[in-house]
Amino acid sequence: MIPEIGLFCLILALLVALAQGILPLIGAATGWQAGLRVARPAAIGQFGLTTLAFACLAWSFVDNDFSVLYVAGNSHADLPAAYRFAAVWGGHEGSLLLWQYLLTAWTLAVALCSRRLPLPFAGRVLAVMGWISVGLLLFLLFLSNPFERLIPPAMAGRDLNPLLQDPGMIVHPPMLYMGYVGFSVAFAFAIAALLSGELDALWARWVRPWTLAAWTFLTIGILLGSAWAYYVLGWGGWWFWDPVENASFMPWLAGTALIHSLIVTERRGAFRSWTVLLAICTFSLSILGTFLVRSGVLTSVHAFAVDPGRGLYILAFMTLVVGGSLALYAWRAPTVGLGGGFSLLSRESLLLSNNVVLTVAAGSVLLGTLYPVVLDVLEWGKISIGPPYFEAVFVPLMTPAIFLMGVGPVARWKQAEVPELGRRLRVAFAVSVLTAVLAPLAMPGPSRLGSPMIILGLWLAAWSVASAATHAWQRLTDGDGRLLRRLGRQPRAWYGMLLAHAGIGVFIAGVTLANGYEVKQELRLDLGATQEAGGYQFTFASVGPATGPNYSAQRAVVPVTRDGKPVVTLYPEKRLYTVQDMALSQADIDSGFSRDLFVALGDPVGDTAWTMRIQVKPFMTWIWSGCILMALGGLLAASDRRYRRAQEAQARQDGKGARAAMPDTRPATREGY
Repeated sequence: MIPEIGLFCLILALLVALAQGILPLIGAATGWQAGLRVARPAAIGQFGLTTLAFACLAWSFVDNDFSVLYVAGNSHADLPAAYRFAAVWGGHEGSLLLWQYLLTAWTLAVALCSRRLPLPFAGRVLAVMGWISVGLLLFLLFLSNPFERLIPPAMAGRDLNPLLQDPGMIVHPPMLYMGYVGFSVAFAFAIAALLSGELDALWARWVRPWTLAAWTFLTIGILLGSAWAYYVLGWGGWWFWDPVENASFMPWLAGTALIHSLIVTERRGAFRSWTVLLAICTFSLSILGTFLVRSGVLTSVHAFAVDPGRGLYILAFMTLVVGGSLALYAWRAPTVGLGGGFSLLSRESLLLSNNVVLTVAAGSVLLGTLYPVVLDVLEWGKISIGPPYFEAVFVPLMTPAIFLMGVGPVARWKQAEVPELGRRLRVAFAVSVLTAVLAPLAMPGPSRLGSPMIILGLWLAAWSVASAATHAWQRLTDGDGRLLRRLGRQPRAWYGMLLAHAGIGVFIAGVTLANGYEVKQELRLDLGATQEAGGYQFTFASVGPATGPNYSAQRAVVPVTRDGKPVVTLYPEKRLYTVQDMALSQADIDSGFSRDLFVALGDPVGDTAWTMRIQVKPFMTWIWSGCILMALGGLLAASDRRYRRAQEAQARQDGKGARAAMPDTRPATREGY
């Protein structure tokens, strides 16, 4: 009866979500306090019911209950227990249940952390999130029921897709979905502000930590997905501009713009309409990502389902959410106000320019992703848009964004002066130029001179780090000279900004060096033969059988030496997953600070030779490290104590029976990011 209990919990959760979506809105509109007080208990109840439903599905997988259709289609008796649990979100129905479960978790967090917010405003926020749950629960119950029975039961199941049988599968989807779903909080706050007309600096301070938390989770999710593509697919790349990869990258770009827009709204009261629009667009792109993966309109190694019927529902749901929110925005935006003014050259204008570039970049990725789909639907032909388009369009767009990222933090609010900016950034600019020119000389290879793209990438990387370091030095040494005191007085959000900007620089350096100086060879190699690549010698010593819990394999032994000295021995495999009769190359990678050694075993050629992919990829670790630094920066900024103090101040104001917009008490200087 466990699957039936899970299904019953989803039905009850739908009823609770309806109450959460309807009653608080009525209470906020009419002053009905009982309706407003329903929001928080409903959020808690919905989380409990969805948790129980998720646990029922997980138990069905762990217990090998192949009378459940979804379990039979995505698991097997020989599948390791960890992967049986990860298989809960390894297919269409379970991944949507995970989406819903994480949505209720975010809703619960908002309910518990919003007790100091005005009750009508908190009720509207929770009601909006309740209506999103209603849409997803209807989808689960009527079109994607994960508890549907299979009669008669299967004997062993079809097994999980071999590409998903990796430790990264256990953590990648939850982290990615936490980011996707987390932007629903910013969306709900934006809709609540439009409904109430309460959109001011204090509102931005409420929203910013939630947005930072969602952005952090999405950053980690994209990082794990890139690492999965690098380690598992065996193609030797970490990003392929795959349509489903793009689906997660677009809300990341929009979310980055939203974070910077919230800074200006919080500090100066400007960009109010722009900030609300970005909140709507960011969550809309998250829903679009769901539509792209679930509808079957795209073919991707990441996609789980091919079902246009389900896609039509998601398209209708997305149209309702996006269209309704944009209609509300068009109606209420003129009443929001423009906020404080600023000159053409100021921190506000620089952040606005950066946001525009990020938004255009997201639009270019959206165009490249959807254009082939539109042509196919209209029967105008089939085309494929790949990395050449994205690299040709994306790099020129992001170059000014990275440059502005270094200038913005040192510029003054309201009005800045070119001579002052030049004086403050001249050292960072000089260091960046020297790094871009001299760094290629230290790289191995027949030509030590960098190409124009390598020089540009290294300059942007060095500029990101050097400008952040320059800003930190000037801020910490400008004053009474007591460095330790000034270190302790800086807000966490400022430290998070520095860490994230430096992480972007490290990431760009890793991408530039890995793409510019990698050595890649695909060749036929005889047993006992040695191949030189990137200064390393790879010897195909032997190959023999190996077995796993649900696969058989041929495992090669490849010792690697450098100048006659042993470095490492790699063991790439060619696996055959017997249940699905699917062959998969499992590359072996030795990662180091300055290089990765990558070997993937291909297919046998004759009696004693195999095809093999050998790669020496420099500074791949820097790519992952840069993403980790960005995520740590977002986490540090989200934990800033000022956000809690804002809610406490609001609670005190409510106790006095007055609510006023937070005044901007700081002078128009570079202080206070």
